[in-house]
Amino acid sequence: MKLPNTSHPLPWVVAALAVCSMLTTQPVCAQQRSFEIYGFAMLDWIQDTKRMDPNWEDAFRPSKIATPEGEFGTNGQSSLSVKQSRFGVRGSLPTGDNTPPVTFKFEFDFFGTGVDAGQTTIRLRHIYGEWGQLLAGQTNSVFMDIDVFPNVIDYWGPAGMVFLRDPQIRWTALRDGKNEAAIAIERPGNDIDAGNVRLIGGLQNAVVNPDETIPDLTAHWRRDEDWGHAQLAGILRRVGYEYAASPQAPLNKGSQTGWGLNLSGVYNTIGKDKVLASVVYGHGIASYMNDGGTDVGPTVNYPTTATSLTADAVPLTGVVAYYDHYWNEQLSTSLGYSFTKVTNTNFQADDAFRKGQYASVNLLWYPAKRVMIGGELLWGERTDKDGTTGKDGRFQFSIKYDFDAKIL
Repeated sequence: MKLPNTSHPLPWVVAALAVCSMLTTQPVCAQQRSFEIYGFAMLDWIQDTKRMDPNWEDAFRPSKIATPEGEFGTNGQSSLSVKQSRFGVRGSLPTGDNTPPVTFKFEFDFFGTGVDAGQTTIRLRHIYGEWGQLLAGQTNSVFMDIDVFPNVIDYWGPAGMVFLRDPQIRWTALRDGKNEAAIAIERPGNDIDAGNVRLIGGLQNAVVNPDETIPDLTAHWRRDEDWGHAQLAGILRRVGYEYAASPQAPLNKGSQTGWGLNLSGVYNTIGKDKVLASVVYGHGIASYMNDGGTDVGPTVNYPTTATSLTADAVPLTGVVAYYDHYWNEQLSTSLGYSFTKVTNTNFQADDAFRKGQYASVNLLWYPAKRVMIGGELLWGERTDKDGTTGKDGRFQFSIKYDFDAKIL
C-alpha cells in the first residue's frame, strides 16, 4: 500500500483506517480492545455589532476587539464558518499479560491559529498515548480543568479560563474513581511583550525573544463526588527573555519565576443543571489562559536608559462563573460571565491588554439524536493599559451534526 506523501494528517488517518480494516481478520488486529472514529460537522453564522480583528472574527475573544473603535474597519461584519467541525480517532490495544493497555487519541479541527490565523485549515487538538500512569503527547494541560467549560457554541469560550492543549509527559500517580493526582512537564511557551523598549536610545532596532531553557512543571489534585467535583492545580515555570540592541549585537538575558494556582469545580444542582466556576491567579501564566495578557512585560527604573531596562512576570487574575440549565430533554441554556485582568508593567505600551470581559447566554435545541440547532448572544469588552475600551456584541447561530462509528 502506497503511503501518502503529505504533511497534513488527514491522508494518514485514511491510510490508518484502511490498514486496520485489512488487518481486522488477523490475530494482531482482532486483539485490539477498541477503535472508534468520531466528530461532528458544524456551521456557524456569526453577526457582529462592532468589529473584531478579521483574523479572529469566527471566535469571540475580547483581546481581539478593536481599540479604538474603527481600528479594523467597518462595524457589523457577518461570517459563516465551518472551522469548529471536528474529526478524531481513539481506541486501546493490549500490551501483554498483566499489563495495562495502551490507549490513544488523535483529534483535529479546522480553526487556523498562529501563522494560519483566519484560515480554515487542519489544526491539531490532541495526539497522545497513555499506558497505565504514563501519558505522552499533546492534550489538555494538567493546569487546566476542561469540565469547567460551559455548554456554549462560541468556539473560544470564557476569557478567564485556563485553557491550553500542550505537549507533555504526565504521571497520574493516583486515580481511584474519586481522587486523581497528576504531575507533568509541559512545553514552555513564554509570551514576551517588547512594550516601549524600542523607544530607548540605542534600542531602536532591538530584537526581543523568549528564552525557554526548561519545561514548565504542572500538577493537580481532583476530587469527584455525587455533588460534582473540585480541583486545585498549580504551575511553576521559568519565564525567560533575551534582547539585543540589534540583530548583530550581543544578547542580554534574564528570567522571572512564573507561578499560578487554579481552583475550579462543578456543582450539580437540579436534574442535569450545574454551576461551573473557576478562579486562577498567578504571575507569568498568560500563555495558559484562554484569552488575554502576556507572560513577561518590560520594566524600567527612571531615568530611562538601556541599563535600567528589566522585565517582570505579569500578575494575572481570571474568573469564570456559568450556569448550565436543561429545560427538558430537547432544550438547554448556558448563562454566565468571565474575565481576565492583568497588572501591566510600567514600560508596556499604552495599548497593551489590561482586561477582557466575556458574557453569553444561549438557547440550544436538540430535535433529534446527533442534531443540535441553537442561537447565542455574546458581549465582550477590552480595556487597554491607558484606559481605552472597545466593546462588541454578537449573535451566533449554529447547526451541528454529530457522528461516530466503532470499527472494533
